Amino acid sequence: MLELDRFLPYRLSVLSNTISAAIASQYAERFDLGVTEWRVLAILGRYPRISANEVAERAAMDKVAVSRAVSSLLASGRLKRATDAVDRRRSMLSLSAKGQKVYDQVAPLAKRHEERLLAHLTPEECVWLDRIIDKLSLVEAQHLAD
Repeated sequence: MLELDRFLPYRLSVLSNTISAAIASQYAERFDLGVTEWRVLAILGRYPRISANEVAERAAMDKVAVSRAVSSLLASGRLKRATDAVDRRRSMLSLSAKGQKVYDQVAPLAKRHEERLLAHLTPEECVWLDRIIDKLSLVEAQHLAD
């Protein structure tokens, strides 16, 4: 029998959702952003001029959810869309000045939340957590490639 409360994928999903909701509570109302919109902004803040498909791949998010978030962010003026110079069929996304301003305000909030959370771990536990996440990510990426 599957013990859901001890099932690693379930536990990681619940933890991720809980952390995301806690961070979202700090920016949702103030910036009118949902979790998916913030993730799109965060990815484009780090990797400017990528396509919506690349955003979805980097975040391991559903393409439909990313598409909705991108549409919302374009409508609010927080993103810009340009045609790729090499492949004219491809749209490239980047933060607009308005989106960059939001990113510059929300990113430190998210970073402080991460620091507060990690403060409950020893430095050694932080290193191990990072190693474990990297290792499990690599295992899953290899599994998906097979």
